[in-house]
Amino acid sequence: MKLLRRICLLLGVLLLVYAAWTAFSIWSFSQVTETEKTDAAIVLGAAVHDGEPSPVFQKRIDHAVNLWKEDQVNALLFTGGSAGDKEPAEAEAAAAYAKEQGVEEEHIYMESKSRITEGNLRYAKQVAAAHGLHTFTLVSDPLHMKRAEAIADDLGMDVISSPAGDSAYRTWKTKLPFFLREWFYYTGYQLLSPFRF
Repeated sequence: MKLLRRICLLLGVLLLVYAAWTAFSIWSFSQVTETEKTDAAIVLGAAVHDGEPSPVFQKRIDHAVNLWKEDQVNALLFTGGSAGDKEPAEAEAAAAYAKEQGVEEEHIYMESKSRITEGNLRYAKQVAAAHGLHTFTLVSDPLHMKRAEAIADDLGMDVISSPAGDSAYRTWKTKLPFFLREWFYYTGYQLLSPFRF
């Protein structure tokens, strides 16, 4: 029984260490911005309300548009499907918003089938391949970047990270739930990664 208790205690300590490491990894990577010109910014989808990008989504789109205007990316690739029949696909709403900010249609690409981050990137890769796009700048909220880049790496995509610095998640009241959700999803993704792809 003593041996069993020691094994359980050791496993508990290891789990706590792993949980702390993943949390630190997500937080520290959220501060990383890589600057290198790429073929396209892939903007990960977020909610659409009444046909318009949510404030969170707008921040991501604004950041990508600025990258394009500063000649850091050649094109914008918006991702995300529709949450219901009454709303346009996230990618379509993002594209319309970007055009209002001055981005020409020939510099915009979309995938509008996905509903989750992995789908965003998997379908974006297909669209990119069809249009000769090979290098990418990932754009999302800072705390989302660690998991997003891990998925992109597993898909064999050549990506760098550029979080939307002016995230709508500004206070601890809004940041903490998002952080905990990302910690849960990233931990699950890492634990299941040997069985993926």
